[in-house]
Amino acid sequence: MGSQIWLLGLCFLMCVFSFISVSSKALVGDGTVFIDGKAAIGRIDDDFVCATLDWWPPEKCDYGTCSWGHASLLNLDLGNNILLNAIKAFSPLKLRLGGTLQDKVIYDTPDDRQPCVPFANKSSEMFGFTQGCLPMNRWDELNTLFKKAGAKIIFGLNALYGRSIQSDGSAVGAWNYTNAESLIRYTVGKNFTIHGWELGNELSGNGVGTRVAADQYALDTVALQRIVQNIYKEIEPKPIIIAPGGFFDANWFKEFLNKTSKSLDVVTHHIYNLGPGVDQHLVEKILDPSYLDGEANTFRSLHNIVRSSETSAVAWVGEAGGAYNSGHNLVTNAFVFSFWYLDQLGMASSYDTKTYCRQTFIGGNYGLLNTTTFEPNPDYYSALLWHRLMGNNVLSTSFSGTKKIRAYAHCAKHSKGFTLLLINLDNSTTIQVKVAFNRTSSSRHKHKFHRKHIRLPQGYKSENDREEYHLTAKDRNLHSQTMLLNGKILTVNSSGDIPPLEPSYANSSSPISVAPFSIVFAHIPNVVPPACR
Repeated sequence: MGSQIWLLGLCFLMCVFSFISVSSKALVGDGTVFIDGKAAIGRIDDDFVCATLDWWPPEKCDYGTCSWGHASLLNLDLGNNILLNAIKAFSPLKLRLGGTLQDKVIYDTPDDRQPCVPFANKSSEMFGFTQGCLPMNRWDELNTLFKKAGAKIIFGLNALYGRSIQSDGSAVGAWNYTNAESLIRYTVGKNFTIHGWELGNELSGNGVGTRVAADQYALDTVALQRIVQNIYKEIEPKPIIIAPGGFFDANWFKEFLNKTSKSLDVVTHHIYNLGPGVDQHLVEKILDPSYLDGEANTFRSLHNIVRSSETSAVAWVGEAGGAYNSGHNLVTNAFVFSFWYLDQLGMASSYDTKTYCRQTFIGGNYGLLNTTTFEPNPDYYSALLWHRLMGNNVLSTSFSGTKKIRAYAHCAKHSKGFTLLLINLDNSTTIQVKVAFNRTSSSRHKHKFHRKHIRLPQGYKSENDREEYHLTAKDRNLHSQTMLLNGKILTVNSSGDIPPLEPSYANSSSPISVAPFSIVFAHIPNVVPPACR
């Protein structure tokens, strides 16, 4: 009996060790990404990547977490080398200046006779703050930094000035543009370059805090366009007119676009599709392909409205932080958020969105830079790689295999061939991805893809090589704020210089290996789809 028990125990241990051995082996799957390269399905701006800077004062807190510190327009350390180098690395980076408190900002221009009083906490006021002021010496300092860094500035104007807020929450009356006009004249007088003037923040549809009707907002946008045309009469190029900078509401946006067809250059909308930053299920949402797919409805609807309207305006995402109320520490500023962010960039591009502004460049728990140290967070490097590798023309892309792979392709940027972005949301399976072209049932014949004979850049072993950029989290910890590129930690040096983003090389005929919980950019220079010629 004892020997039988011993044998059973031995069998049990062998089974356990066998299970551990099998489960510890890396799982491998395969799939195919299909690229239809006959024609572009969208076209993005060269400076598609954009980021925001907000107005929040340092005492701004959410749910007991004070996450802004000295990282807003009014108190940001403009002499920080990392800040300067981080902007310069994009050459150029669009920066949208605005946010929740922008509709409470008074500009202390020589024409303004009000005292220049800073924001102050007051719970009875909308957003919990009194009206604040932008001193012109601070505006001068900001513009000096932006010029030095080569940034392209979008400035969000106070669109509530002169209106009264009713008991039903609506803001009524025409926009009083005198203070905004004074700021624009001051800016021109100082020879500061502004890429675009944007009217208001989150006042469309139901609004946030308050709302303005579409017909009145259209009249105010027309007024802004007239002011800009007049002040910049002798100046080219003129700044673009941008509005409404709010959450998408189909009926509101449709009416607004129809009534601003000759005055508006860019229609902007905001995205916080993950819900509040305090949500404890943010990571589950980010890793759920079906949840990520949901935002396509917004892009598709706005795209259709723009196409069917007489407007010449194009669509931008004017602000997107994923999770509102400053995001969530170690989620929206950690490696895992690059899954959401890069998927958003890919999805937005496929619906002809021209620019995508991330909330924030620095500030809150969703900054591209760390609020305290200014060190780049993982999403900064994701954004920089996108900016350098993903060209203007967007290619129709689909993936056959696991639903955990997200795939997007663009013509390569300032280079031959195309670039493929692959995101693996699976925690245990490496996917070997093959690339195929022109999987279209309606096409009677295949378009020929040019194979280019290229002069080999440094690092290439043959003209059949491709560049690969594999992004992973330190210690495979999704909450890590340290990102690895091809196994090497990305960090600034003692001078605050952004590190070089160097590829590895692989033969283009071999599958692309996408490890669990990883992101891969693959630049394939020797195959040129018709859309990329």
